[in-house]
Amino acid sequence: MLFFLLCVALLILGYLAYGAFVDKVFAPDANRATPAYTMQDGIDYMPLPRWKLIFIQVLDIAGIGPIFGPILGAMYGPVAMLWIVIGCIFAGSVHDYFSGMLSVRNKGASVPEVVGEYLGMSARQVMRVFSFVLLMLVGVVFVLSPAKLLNGLTGIDTAILVACIFGYYFLATILPIDKVIGRFYPLLGALLLIMTVSLVVALFASGHEILPNLDFATNTHPGDKPIWPLLFITLSCGAISGFHSTQSPLMARCVKNEREGRSVFYGAMIIEGIIGLIWCTIGLSFYDSPETLSAVIAAGSPAAVVAEVSTSLLGQVGGFMAIVAVIILPITSGDTAFRSTRLIVAETFNVKQNATAKRLMVAVPLFVLGYVISTQNFSTIWRYFGFANQSLATLVLWTSAVYLAQREKLHWIATIPAVFMTAVCVTFICNATIGLNLPYQTSVIAGVIGAALALAIFVFKFVMSRKPQNEAA
Repeated sequence: MLFFLLCVALLILGYLAYGAFVDKVFAPDANRATPAYTMQDGIDYMPLPRWKLIFIQVLDIAGIGPIFGPILGAMYGPVAMLWIVIGCIFAGSVHDYFSGMLSVRNKGASVPEVVGEYLGMSARQVMRVFSFVLLMLVGVVFVLSPAKLLNGLTGIDTAILVACIFGYYFLATILPIDKVIGRFYPLLGALLLIMTVSLVVALFASGHEILPNLDFATNTHPGDKPIWPLLFITLSCGAISGFHSTQSPLMARCVKNEREGRSVFYGAMIIEGIIGLIWCTIGLSFYDSPETLSAVIAAGSPAAVVAEVSTSLLGQVGGFMAIVAVIILPITSGDTAFRSTRLIVAETFNVKQNATAKRLMVAVPLFVLGYVISTQNFSTIWRYFGFANQSLATLVLWTSAVYLAQREKLHWIATIPAVFMTAVCVTFICNATIGLNLPYQTSVIAGVIGAALALAIFVFKFVMSRKPQNEAA
């Protein structure tokens, strides 16, 4: 229990100390008008209170990642908790902060436009396609996963539930942000946090030994899968996730003052890190061994773990509420995934979104495509999601590093995690069967070389030969 509390304390300290340091490096301008005012349209751009923004941002970025990822990560042993703490403070929160604040500085632009602003048109075009595909996959999976959980609770046919969730997503995508998202998300966020904390309190009060294994040097994965790089691909949300960069611009369009950025973007990621810590602790403590945990996952996916743990620790009623809280996560990320996709498509083709007809013109084809995808067996394609997700995070970190280097600021706060994640992604795609399928040692070497080359290109192109940029940009 003490180690868990220490990890939570470190995350909070990370927000107070390192978050403040990152914020100081970026230097938000309290007197600078934000897009919420300069581009206010009553649909996507409008000022919202900071407390609402924090809750909405947590739900936007979370999805099922900070629950399923830590449960899967727990099979590797307590090293997963170390990655959540270190990754969240020094990589994930930095990534989320810059993806949000750079959007604020660029008129609330979506991530492809932000990346293109600093890395060029080629990067912008790649990111447009990349983000579209990623968000469509996320949106569809976040229809199917809550539908299956709801089917287990209610017995209602999954196809009917899928149709209902798609209907809700459509409304949340086209309606003004304050009508559904701004109104209900704070309440849903509060429910999620209350039930998540209730679970860990119930775990501590139960007869389970809390974190019986604190051997960080031993890989306990039953399938003998290597920690490097698989842990850093599997356990993304809660540590660092590229999906977050597609969601941060939604709140960047509603931030009233640049000084709110640290709490809205960096702080929301810290909250997700705490959620991830709780579920990782549950995975490491509720089951007798990694093999037992693995067997439950194999029999019914991490959702089976959620259902078993919630009902066992909180009883039928409490378990029902906990599962509902977990269902909230994919639904409240799925709808914003489609909303983000609408905005990316609209920016790409320069379609203004102030008129309902124009929002429908973009949204209707997206949902038709989403429905078609949901009827297909795309499990093989989805296996690329982990790699695609972390590759997106890596590119956003490099973009942040370029932004800082161009302004002669301390770029290392973004460069170091960018180098690390580059090594992770290159190693994974070289070794994975869905990639080059190279031998493990060869892949590790390739990952190190790839990260070194990326760093060298960055230093020579953006540091040694940099041309200072106007801070107003």
